[in-house]
Amino acid sequence: MEVDQTMTITKAQKTEFLYVKPKTSKAKNHFADMMNSLHSCRVQNRKDGKVLLASISGNYLFWMNESADDHWELIK
Repeated sequence: MEVDQTMTITKAQKTEFLYVKPKTSKAKNHFADMMNSLHSCRVQNRKDGKVLLASISGNYLFWMNESADDHWELIK
C-alpha cells in the first residue's frame, strides 16, 4: 500500500482595510444603522475601478468607486 503525503503550503493574505465617511443621507443612514458608525471596512474585491467593502459589523456589503463616489468618501 502506497500513501501519497504531499505538503501543501498556503500563504496567509493580509486583510486590507479602507476607511470611509458617508456623504449622502442614504449613506449616513446605512453608516449609523448597519455599520454601527464604524468607518473601517474590509476589502472583499476590486474590479473596474470599484471596490467591494464589507462593514466591520458584517451587516453591510457595498460597492464604491475608488476615485470618486457619490455616496462615500475614502478617509484613509
